[in-house]
Amino acid sequence: MEAENNTEPAHRSTKKSVKHLGRQGLPSDFLRMERVLPCTADQRVCRRCGKETVVIGYEESSQLDVEPATYFVLVTKREKRACWSCEDLGVISAPLPPRIIEKCLASDRIVIDTVVSKYCNHTPPHRQSVILERDLGLEVTRATLDGWVLKSRRVAVPIVEAIRRELISGSYIQADETPVDVQTREGRGNNHQAYLWQYSRPGGSVVFDFRLGRGRDGPRRFLGQFEGILQTDGYAAYGKIGGPRMVHAACWAHARRQFLGAVQLNPRDPVATPIVAQMDELFAVHAEARRKALSVAARHIRRQERAKPLLDDIRSKIEAGQSAALPSSHLARPASTCSHCGTSSRAFWIIPN
Repeated sequence: MEAENNTEPAHRSTKKSVKHLGRQGLPSDFLRMERVLPCTADQRVCRRCGKETVVIGYEESSQLDVEPATYFVLVTKREKRACWSCEDLGVISAPLPPRIIEKCLASDRIVIDTVVSKYCNHTPPHRQSVILERDLGLEVTRATLDGWVLKSRRVAVPIVEAIRRELISGSYIQADETPVDVQTREGRGNNHQAYLWQYSRPGGSVVFDFRLGRGRDGPRRFLGQFEGILQTDGYAAYGKIGGPRMVHAACWAHARRQFLGAVQLNPRDPVATPIVAQMDELFAVHAEARRKALSVAARHIRRQERAKPLLDDIRSKIEAGQSAALPSSHLARPASTCSHCGTSSRAFWIIPN
């Protein structure tokens, strides 16, 4: 009897076919500039009878084009007036419009372009200085460009403060801090580790608050008497801040890491494995809501119907597991420092007292 052939190809392609969406079109609201290319001399004569041909239409194609930035010197002439009959009143001149940097050699547009290039296009001032010298033969030192960036701060501060007030007046804020190296005069050759504290809400404004340290004073000053929901990781500096009615919400992704660590050590862990599975179900509820673009009200209803029972069950499993976990187990011992937030926690710490 011939053996049944169950062999499969040694190499099975797992790459999903991607449907080609076709050639991308150009925005219809862009300025259109036309150029007409005439036929060559021999094309303007009929190959059979020798008579001159006539234009019957055009073959049309479109490409995105650009005109390089044009730098020029803006000369401002302020009108001066005087009264010949009242010479004692002197001369009056037209007022100058307000500027970002008074008496600056560069216009506001140049200053703004420098700031946008630095923070939005990630082009540091020293590189901008090289570009200006290369393209224009204009020597503008890095120190001068740095000065423009620093002095333009006074224009942005009131805007940032307005955004901060808008966030504080709301009911929900997400906060996190990111380390950033800073050069200081005191430590030449060694960068000081400072922090950008980020405060935002989904779909809303974002404020980055620069602090040289990672202490509680930063979020305490920024949040003031905020009394909504503050969602953060487990970093201790977020404790004991805000108003008396503020609700501190934790991060499920951070909580899941500790249980996931136990599952990775023992995939059959009787406590951690079902908890991780239910956390994944919890994430799936929100993923479905995002995929269906549900409104805030619809999401709230969906959470009450599907997320709340999961939360109650997860809580009961964690509370039951607390008494059963051995002190030396992965779930009970302090976890290693989180690579994201720099804090340590136990898996069972997510249940408040």
